Amino acid sequence: MTVRRALVYVCLISAAVLPACGQTTDNAPVPAAPNWASVRDGLIEEYLQAHPAFAVVQGRHEYDGRLPDWSAAAIAAEMRRLHAARDRAAAMDAGLSEAERFERDDLIARFERDLYWLEVAEAPFTNPAWYLDWIVDNLDPAPYLTRDYAPLDVRMRAYTSYARAVPQATARIRANLRTPLARPLLERGVSAFRGFADFYQNDVPGIFASVQDAARQKEFSTANSGAATAMRELAGWLESQRATATGSFALGADRFARMLQMTEGVTTPLADLEAAGRADMARNQQALREACAKHAPGAGIPACIAKMNAVKPKGGVVEGARAQLAVLKTFVQDAGVATIPSDEQANVDEAPPYNRANFAYIDIPGPYEQGLPATYYIAPPDPSWTPAEQRDYLPGQADLLFTSVHEVWPGHFLQFLHSNRNPSLVGRLFVGYAFAEGWAHYAEETMWDMGLGAGDPETHIGQLTNALMRNARFLSAIGLHTKGMTVEASERMFREEAFTDVGTARQQAARGTYDPAYLNYTMGKLMIRKLRDDWTASRGGRQAWRQFHDQFLTYGGPPIPMVRQRMMGIAEGSLF
Repeated sequence: MTVRRALVYVCLISAAVLPACGQTTDNAPVPAAPNWASVRDGLIEEYLQAHPAFAVVQGRHEYDGRLPDWSAAAIAAEMRRLHAARDRAAAMDAGLSEAERFERDDLIARFERDLYWLEVAEAPFTNPAWYLDWIVDNLDPAPYLTRDYAPLDVRMRAYTSYARAVPQATARIRANLRTPLARPLLERGVSAFRGFADFYQNDVPGIFASVQDAARQKEFSTANSGAATAMRELAGWLESQRATATGSFALGADRFARMLQMTEGVTTPLADLEAAGRADMARNQQALREACAKHAPGAGIPACIAKMNAVKPKGGVVEGARAQLAVLKTFVQDAGVATIPSDEQANVDEAPPYNRANFAYIDIPGPYEQGLPATYYIAPPDPSWTPAEQRDYLPGQADLLFTSVHEVWPGHFLQFLHSNRNPSLVGRLFVGYAFAEGWAHYAEETMWDMGLGAGDPETHIGQLTNALMRNARFLSAIGLHTKGMTVEASERMFREEAFTDVGTARQQAARGTYDPAYLNYTMGKLMIRKLRDDWTASRGGRQAWRQFHDQFLTYGGPPIPMVRQRMMGIAEGSLF
């Protein structure tokens, strides 16, 4: 696709030479200086062109089948492009309205975020997770397989083009990754790349089996087999690096602090940030002790949580989650939690094999799609675990309830219903990690505070166990990357202070090595809660919570300090 780039015209010739700025000597008009909208739209089109897989997720299907150029030279070129784009946006200042200036700053924040992972963290060269579902583009073919945006034969052609691109992509991934790799990051790559290979081979053919075009089927089969082979070879190469793998995954304090500043606009000293996280964990642990005293008098906390988790969702976790969504939507409406801007619903399904590193996630079509449903995915336990570990991994009904709150009502799904309707194109496209995960996690506690469960201690325990797991993520991220914490020590924190099962503790400690920003769940929650309390203090306190929620969700998904400045009218104030 050809992108029409915005050009800046400057009148450099005086009125003595030209009759007026805007005319040439032959009276042909000089194009006017571009307005913010034209510059913004040009920058966004350049961004989508540079990130075709991201564009497809957003619903721009002219990019179907394309993967980005992940060669080292192309990554270097992308860093140069991002610097130039940031500078071009920053130069647009004079005459901007307040809303335009906010939108500009939001777009600049996105460029800064990407530059952190490319330049500072050097993630494409050190972390296989960069190529998965974490930063911008990723290898996930889900839009072609699970989104009914076009007839199946059209989506099969798009997937075939994608599959043809996989061998070149895997070759570039292998060339980029510097060995020795950190062992936990290597393990994440092996698991994901092998999962992709198995998924291509075992699951994808059945999705397209009903397409009757024999020639298209042959093209698909050849490309899909090639993709599976390439992905399996990449996983095998990573496996061959195990003997030399190291444990050196930590970013270090300086790069971790820069991550917070460049990706989320947070400049709070790490010691203060850690203190805020520990205080929140202690608050949740105390609330858990009080809830357990009612739910299981005389029992210890592990036994209390086991009692809660023993009440499994009827019909399994997928069916249980489906039943919960109707209840939660009604509560959001009746309790006045927030405005629901449409009658859209989210589906619930089992997560595909290649994307089971976390228990649950939601896939929400982007703003360019029309009329497609979101899907809330839930991962089964790892079959390599013991039967007891698999049983313990499946949450109790109360625990699952707050996962459903987080993913759907009024968490991610409601937030994206709002962001997809944002008048700002930037706000529709770019939703930050701390904004999205902070809001969804904040929603869990807020739903309990607003009466979900009617004071039932078992329900409260479900909310608190989710909160404590996010507290452990927060403290593990800081510990693993700035204080020399080992993965084993992180696992103990999840088990002993957040009271998770063994499988979850193992999974979450490993995630902290390749996703250092997973502290954003608690960090975002704490910033939103502080902003809510400060904003509603002069507007009736708790009575203004719905007003606050509706106002907060109008911003799309920028760094929360930007939202704080806009809502409070001050440069920052205390974020925590």
